[in-house]
Amino acid sequence: MSFAQDVKQEIAARKITRPCCSLAACYGFACFGRYFDQNGTVLQTESLPVAQLARRMFALNGIQGELVEKNRPSGSIWEFAVKEPTQVAHLLQLLGHTGQEASLRINPRLFRCPQCASAYVGAAFLCCGTVTDPQKEYHLEFMTGRLNLAKDFEALLAEHEFRPHRTRRKGMNVVYLKASEPIEDILTFMGATGGAMEMMNRKVYKELRNKTNRLNNCDTANMDKTATANVQALRAIAFLEENDALDALPDTLRQAAAMRRQYPDLPLAALAARFDPPISKSGLSHRFKKLESIAAQMQEKQKP
Repeated sequence: MSFAQDVKQEIAARKITRPCCSLAACYGFACFGRYFDQNGTVLQTESLPVAQLARRMFALNGIQGELVEKNRPSGSIWEFAVKEPTQVAHLLQLLGHTGQEASLRINPRLFRCPQCASAYVGAAFLCCGTVTDPQKEYHLEFMTGRLNLAKDFEALLAEHEFRPHRTRRKGMNVVYLKASEPIEDILTFMGATGGAMEMMNRKVYKELRNKTNRLNNCDTANMDKTATANVQALRAIAFLEENDALDALPDTLRQAAAMRRQYPDLPLAALAARFDPPISKSGLSHRFKKLESIAAQMQEKQKP
């Protein structure tokens, strides 16, 4: 299964026992399901555990609905529906709606304890939410066609300091989170503590991998730089030797040239340590630059 499917399965397995929280969960399923009006409410999902959770939450509040499997070309989906008129009337009364509202807004009176908002948001995610695999990017979103519901939902998440954003995409309202920490927090809030821990672990792995890559790239760059410097020094030494100029140089320069030819691949610091007595890296670098400068001057004089 995908990361998002794992998260939804964990939320669907969450135990909700308080009457007020089960009603808040029903409210989340109703608001973010396929529709919610005077005709009732319908939730469609590819996950049987999600549909079963919805049926259980509604049953705890005395509302009976029908759960059926529907076959589609893309695969089976599960539909939970409350359509029977007396059940619909009871549902609307419990949730404080008439079913004829021009615009659906969140009824805050249904959040009666600190866990009610958690149950509501979790149900909303099961209906219309998704989260990207944290190995790719950090993104969690809720999608609804109802503008004012999206505005109220954004405000609800902001009250719990999840730092949400809202936008429009292909005619739908999207409330989303981008940073890893608020996504980890909201997963925990909705009951997906395992998903939050998995996201933390993957983030640590990704950061470690990126750090290793940066170090490797840095090492490669340093190796390239060292190889280039070594080649430049060897070319200068070879030119001076071919023009019988090496023996006329001071002992310090002749010694540096001899050491570089003996150890052509050693980095500067390692080569400096082989001198007896050892010299500093900067001191040896100065000697090679002097050799290169003398060779460059001689080459310039030889030009016609």
